[in-house]
Amino acid sequence: MIKKLSRHGNSLALVIDRSVLELLGIDDRTPLEISTDGTALIIVPAKEKKRQKRFGDALAAANRRYEKTLKRLAE
Repeated sequence: MIKKLSRHGNSLALVIDRSVLELLGIDDRTPLEISTDGTALIIVPAKEKKRQKRFGDALAAANRRYEKTLKRLAE
């Protein structure tokens, strides 16, 4: 899919097709995180801080529980 930017006041806007928005579960209330790798523009739904914390806590617990095993595997 090739798109062109549209003028929006003093800025430019990218219009995303409804089918893509529905596929990603994005609507006009979804916060988006915009970044770049130096050559491409990357737009993803912003991660929920609560969900990130739960994941981090679960990862830390797994690391504590399996610390010895993980160290042996790394050797």
